[in-house]
Amino acid sequence: MFDLAPSLRAIAMSAAVAAGAVLFTISPLPAQMGGANSSSGLPTLAPMLEQVTPAVVNIAVVSRTPAQDNPLYSDPNFRKFFNLPEQQQRARMSAGSGVIVDADKGYVLTNHHVVDGGSKITVTLKDGRQIPAKLIGSDKETDIALLHIGAENLTAISVGDSDALKVGDYVVAIGNPFGLGQTVTSGIVSALGRSGLNIEGYEDFIQTDASINPGNSGGALVSLDGKLIGINTAILSPAGANVGIGFAVPSDMALSVMNQLAAHGEVRRGRLGIGIQELTPDVAEALKLADMRGALIASVEPGSVAAKAGLRAGDVVIAIDDRPVHGATALRNRIGLTPVGTKITMKVKRGDGERVIPVTIAAEDQSSANLSETLLDGARFRDASLEEVRQFGIPGVVIEDIASGSRAARSGLQPGDLIVAANRSPLSSVADLRKALADKPEILALELIRDGNPLLVVVR
Repeated sequence: MFDLAPSLRAIAMSAAVAAGAVLFTISPLPAQMGGANSSSGLPTLAPMLEQVTPAVVNIAVVSRTPAQDNPLYSDPNFRKFFNLPEQQQRARMSAGSGVIVDADKGYVLTNHHVVDGGSKITVTLKDGRQIPAKLIGSDKETDIALLHIGAENLTAISVGDSDALKVGDYVVAIGNPFGLGQTVTSGIVSALGRSGLNIEGYEDFIQTDASINPGNSGGALVSLDGKLIGINTAILSPAGANVGIGFAVPSDMALSVMNQLAAHGEVRRGRLGIGIQELTPDVAEALKLADMRGALIASVEPGSVAAKAGLRAGDVVIAIDDRPVHGATALRNRIGLTPVGTKITMKVKRGDGERVIPVTIAAEDQSSANLSETLLDGARFRDASLEEVRQFGIPGVVIEDIASGSRAARSGLQPGDLIVAANRSPLSSVADLRKALADKPEILALELIRDGNPLLVVVR
């Protein structure tokens, strides 16, 4: 056995081999695969590859890192006492892949972890041209970054609908794993909607068994008609090589992030002021639901846009803008990635009937607490609302969000957790939590409520 999340993160961050990964959904029918080989008459993918591969690029990144890793060299008093110079910087080379999504604007999509910290980014096209790239914006929470290159005669991939994918669709991976040169592998879509892997903050992965190895990060998943349906981001592996479990960010999510990065240089996440949770069989039975479709609204903050729109605790969201909502993660992603100010229509089950409720996405509350440089670094907190206090019967502090890979995430904390005590001291506000962290304890025992159940989480 091995630890799932660290393995995923390690592979996601190890894209240090130049690559140009592309995935294609294929059909066993030759007519859908581009026809037959003119000499043998056998089915072939060659026509499809000839159309799409010019849009695949290699991305080389130069970043600066300290020449010495010893933390003592970061201490100015230590350097002064021993008359040591300032730490020198050295160049570090890494690489990944990307895909051109707009030839006129020169837009290239890739992974955040491919370009993170880069001081110089160079894109190499299939025809050999090397072009300096400018980072327009990057979003760690979805592992998506947008680059701009100034060049003529670019070939772009059209963006398709990742919701149309089905488990069992064939896929082909093309890239440069381990620096071997362009390589083609095949497989199928193994699963959809993968989440809870702690790779990213917003997760809704396409899983495939097509071989994806270090060096493929930032590549594309495309359909039979050559449309982009995903961006490769990570693999699950205990040893650093492919074992048949790879993950891609769906194109719907990537396109939403790309549009915000192009407009603002960042993702401006929205909120409604609701607490959500997955439907369980017991909850579905209690609410007399015929199926397990949708996400349960567990609480509604007083005065929030959700409250003003008429949403209630106990409502089950089954669709947004006529697109089905399959669970709490899907609902969180849709809300968090919808631009602030956008008006959406939510279809909810309430009692024996259904209601359609329009609501406008609001900006995230910037007053919520982010306790950085503590045992809870990476998490953002707020006081429990009156509705939540009535629901759980106890005051506390709600975890609003957690950055992927942070100390808080590694400790097992989750968004939506209600913390009611720290080291046996009851908490009724973020101020109480600050006091509990004021002395910088080496260990923190948190008593919390998750999905209505009490839980003890120890943070070191």
